[in-house]
Amino acid sequence: MSRYSLGESGRASHDLVRVVVGADASATEPVIAATDAVALQLLVVEIRPATHADRDVIWKIFHEVIAAGDTYPLDRDTSRDEALAYWFQRGAHVCIAELDGLKPSSSQGGERVVGSYTTLHPNQSGGGGHVANAAFIVSTAARGQGIGRAMGEHCMKEARRLGFRAMQFNFVVSTNELAVKLWQDLGMKIVATLPVAFRHLKKGYVDVYVMFRSLLPANYANSHE
Repeated sequence: MSRYSLGESGRASHDLVRVVVGADASATEPVIAATDAVALQLLVVEIRPATHADRDVIWKIFHEVIAAGDTYPLDRDTSRDEALAYWFQRGAHVCIAELDGLKPSSSQGGERVVGSYTTLHPNQSGGGGHVANAAFIVSTAARGQGIGRAMGEHCMKEARRLGFRAMQFNFVVSTNELAVKLWQDLGMKIVATLPVAFRHLKKGYVDVYVMFRSLLPANYANSHE
């Protein structure tokens, strides 16, 4: 399993032992804080493949995200069965981000699983099968702490490992500015804008971005091989 360490800068140092969010990124192991006040600032996150036992919490986070009506073009009344069928669709590789090693913040309600991604299925079939697609969810209480970045970097590395040559996000809502910036930080570029393609629950009709990046080494980025 690929692991990273994230510090206050939000940047990742590769090949370390765990994902550490909000801590010293130079440490290969989390330092157990001496006081609860410090411990609450240190989130140790492990990203692992989802199991059947994770489905309930994935549904809880999924429902929370789509009910907000501001990021996903899915029916806000999507049922649990429909949601899990979408997230665990055939060919998908589903991972979860789980707090590990330290007491979780009280703002997270004691939940250990704080996010999930489903990815590494082809964006298109046939001739488009070398381009991966992915979707991400993070619980409201855990946002802004680097968990989305940790899952994004993990996702990109896994896509490369499985032989995909590129990653494409088909429907990034333009008003989701934090997500747009995160994907740009991870090398995604806006390659198309779909005018007023999403009906935001509060802001009305807004633009949507198609985002893309190569997963090949720079000297092979334009290769036709």
